[in-house]
Amino acid sequence: MMTSVDTDLLRVLADPLRLRIVTLLARETLCTTHLVEETGARQTNLSNHLRVLREAGVVETEPCGRFTYYRLRPDVIASLAGRFADLAESARTAAGNKRACP
Repeated sequence: MMTSVDTDLLRVLADPLRLRIVTLLARETLCTTHLVEETGARQTNLSNHLRVLREAGVVETEPCGRFTYYRLRPDVIASLAGRFADLAESARTAAGNKRACP
């Protein structure tokens, strides 16, 4: 069963730019400058999206001099994927179940 935390996480990942950021961070740890180059987003817009991802626990930061690097937290993504796998299994099991109308 999906929890409110899962629902909140889905809302966070539903934004196309945030999903693009997560996809990029799945491949490597990047700083804001790299993400601006890769996405074409403005730095202020990108920073706002990174804040949302950080607050949701999807990414973590690593300061490096005057730069901040962002790294994806795979455990958060794996947990959400596990929830969907559980839902798929429930749907397979319940495929023959049909509640009668009153």
